Amino acid sequence: MSHLIDTMAYTGQTPWHQLGHALPKRQSIDVWAQAAGMHWQIQETPVRYLATEHGGAGASSLYGEALEFPEQKVLYRSDTQAPLSVVSQRYKVVQPRQVLEFYRDLSEVAGFELETAGVLKAGRRFWALARTGKSTALKGNDLVHGYLLLATSCDGTLATMAIPTSVRVVCNNTLAVALQGANQAGAVRVPHSTRFDAQAVKRQLGIAVGQWDSFMYRMKTLAERKVKTHEAMNYLLKVICQSEQPGEGTGLANERALKKVQALYEGHGRGAELQAAKGTAWGLLSAITEYVDHEKQARSQDNRLDSAWFGQGAAIKQRALDHALQLVA
Repeated sequence: MSHLIDTMAYTGQTPWHQLGHALPKRQSIDVWAQAAGMHWQIQETPVRYLATEHGGAGASSLYGEALEFPEQKVLYRSDTQAPLSVVSQRYKVVQPRQVLEFYRDLSEVAGFELETAGVLKAGRRFWALARTGKSTALKGNDLVHGYLLLATSCDGTLATMAIPTSVRVVCNNTLAVALQGANQAGAVRVPHSTRFDAQAVKRQLGIAVGQWDSFMYRMKTLAERKVKTHEAMNYLLKVICQSEQPGEGTGLANERALKKVQALYEGHGRGAELQAAKGTAWGLLSAITEYVDHEKQARSQDNRLDSAWFGQGAAIKQRALDHALQLVA
């Protein structure tokens, strides 16, 4: 089966998707670039076409004239010359190396540590994930670490995004950190119509200004909120079955998903019996994130990763967080 992940490197524990090449801790940006397959550049060239004399399909290309289409350009890899996309001339490219360089001063000054980085979809999407050094324990030593994910694309499918992310250690579930209310995740998005300014993004994130504490305070309130049986079922129905996006599946698929998440919540999930999760709103949210990251049907593990971070899975987790916070509003 073909993979979405082209190349990837990680340090520490093997990622939950079991993909990538292991690196020792505290490696340089140069080492990361090589190991993660992010040492190449995105090159640009004009869109050209061959205009034949008669314009017919059978006209000889020997007499054609090479012309340019000035409104668009082709992006391609410098190492393989493989095409990546055709985009507008206004499109601002973010290089793979820039994604890694984003973390240089954060690693040297602020104590961040790169844990995974890599390339998806043959170079059309790439990311790096670093642990921030922030950690919080909920009741019963249910430990949650803070991370920062930076990801972008070069085919118009994804803006450059810096996403504060939490990882529940017991099951490696990921969840985007919501910092400003139920419907506003703390991500910073830079469209490709705008030049990527790493320092401006860091200022906008406000990395050192207590955002993690604010988020984890909300998670602690979820761990304190006991949930009755009918409340749990209503929550799961809202998150799993009342889809806001066409194509997430209905009928039998939703019924299977509902039963699976319910089982995870009721004691079969990793960490479901911990004090913070058993019978609480935090347990409901954790059951959803575990389902998306580990159990939801996917063509491959790297398809699962792509969905959990950027696609349908990320949308389900955001909806789960929104509805969980409504339980403690």
